[in-house]
Amino acid sequence: MSLEQVNNFYNLLTSEPAIYDQYYKKCCSQGFFGSCHWDKAKIVRFAASHGYSFNETELDQVWFESESSLVDNSLNLAKSGNFS
Repeated sequence: MSLEQVNNFYNLLTSEPAIYDQYYKKCCSQGFFGSCHWDKAKIVRFAASHGYSFNETELDQVWFESESSLVDNSLNLAKSGNFS
């Protein structure tokens, strides 16, 4: 259920630019060369302020599962020779 909460939270961010701007300003620390360092504790608190309930571990799960599926899809495309 909480993984669904993470996904729903990110759906909110992609559909509401004003909320995304708040999220970016509150949860991202600017690093060198404009890189963004996301603070998971701040993300969890920000999400909770909008009615979503999940923890940092669940946030990591969604982040890394997404990366894993993107890598898997890329590898499958490379193996089949179907590059877009």
